[in-house]
Amino acid sequence: MTQHLPAPITTQPGPSPKVILASYLLMGAALLLVMHQGILPGLLCVCVGFMLTRALSRLLSRANPRAFHSNQLPRWTQVVATTIVILAPLALLSGALSHTRTYITEAPAQYKELLDYLATTVLELREKLPSDIADQLPDGAQDIQRKLATYLAAKAGVLANAGRAWLTGLLYAYVGLIIGALAAVRPITARRPPLVCALQQRIGHFALAFKQIVAAQFWIAAFNTLLTSIFLLVILPIWKLQLPYTPALITLTFVAGLIPIVGNLLCNAVLTLVGLSVSPVAAAACLGFLILIHKAEYVINAKVVGTRTHMGVWELLAVMFVAESVFGPAGLVAAPLFYAYLKKELEAAQLV
Repeated sequence: MTQHLPAPITTQPGPSPKVILASYLLMGAALLLVMHQGILPGLLCVCVGFMLTRALSRLLSRANPRAFHSNQLPRWTQVVATTIVILAPLALLSGALSHTRTYITEAPAQYKELLDYLATTVLELREKLPSDIADQLPDGAQDIQRKLATYLAAKAGVLANAGRAWLTGLLYAYVGLIIGALAAVRPITARRPPLVCALQQRIGHFALAFKQIVAAQFWIAAFNTLLTSIFLLVILPIWKLQLPYTPALITLTFVAGLIPIVGNLLCNAVLTLVGLSVSPVAAAACLGFLILIHKAEYVINAKVVGTRTHMGVWELLAVMFVAESVFGPAGLVAAPLFYAYLKKELEAAQLV
């Protein structure tokens, strides 16, 4: 009677140093290409689409406890989650367009009212200013219209480029969302080439850094929303000033605050415009709040993000300033994420 010995357990050898070096170079080149080509919104939305699809798949799988506790999620949950993530932006865009249709049709009348208001303001200034200065102002509405038309014609190219850049960024973001959703439900093969394994490690470190940055940014958005609520509901009423659409402004502060730095600038710019519609004093107060919170955002961002990603405030601030000087606002947004990923690679290699 012969005994059957158990088959020896074979482990797949790890990637060689050359393969690991190649994965580092490919990852670094990909991140630099993202910044150079201006497709950072696409990269961020790839991560968002991947995380949302995985989270929705796990949430849907709770209907089947056995599948929830297994490593492989049911296929139907992946399909439903992918469909929701891909179609949700289109549904939101359709709803937004339906609600802004009235604003678009009333735009010509609002433009005429704006010109009449400007003409009245200029005529009042002509009566109050000294004669030598008043002579430099336009005489009436027709002169103002001609000057505005000349200015807009001179800036038409800049405005067209800005609009094209926004549309391109939105397109990159949506394509990135689709790529991330599809990558989250891709079939996983048991055997993978060494370079693929090494790149998966790089991508895993990047995904962990992104997850930590998003969690930190949530608390930053909550803090900014708290400051804005105090400003709108407490400070301004003390000065007997009240801005319209206060609940909408507070909600916008939280949603836009989820975008590092840039979102804070966006919501406070809207706040200043709304304040200008009330009075110059309200606009000046909102502008002062904008400057204060923008400067404080550097320290707040560095403190909260640094705590969650084990980075010092001074090093994150330095990275943010350098990235902004090199890549502009996109570098300011990408700096915390890229530096957190670099720190995780250095920690994994036991270099720091």
